[in-house]
Amino acid sequence: MKKYLTYTLMLLLGFGLHTMASVPSKIAVIDVNGILSQSSQVAALKKEQKAKGEEFQKWYTTAKADVDRQQTKEGKEKLIKKYEAEYSKRHETMQKDYTAKLQKIDKDITAVIAQEAKSKGYDVVLSKNVVLYGGTDLTGAIARLVK
Repeated sequence: MKKYLTYTLMLLLGFGLHTMASVPSKIAVIDVNGILSQSSQVAALKKEQKAKGEEFQKWYTTAKADVDRQQTKEGKEKLIKKYEAEYSKRHETMQKDYTAKLQKIDKDITAVIAQEAKSKGYDVVLSKNVVLYGGTDLTGAIARLVK
């Protein structure tokens, strides 16, 4: 009984692999980094993050100066606790905002890639970095659509 089950499984597996191998697939490749570097959404997010970083640095400098002006140890400790809590809150808010915007960009770009691949009849789209040979390069077309 065990041998029968083993042979049956091997037969089904072999049939499945043969079927998969004989189905032609159209494969496309894209340079993900190239698309991201040309994306206006990514450029805008980078610019926004830079501005937020500079604003954050100014806040930090002001907070440090405020602590340094305190004359008493208790006053410094109180301000340090206050600013540490505010720092954590600001940092967490910035990270959440950045992550949400990055996920939206990823979703938008993925949708463009899927739509373009379907419209051109591609079954699979892979990153150029993982393909050694073959596949039609759709990077230029996707980059134009993503802008």
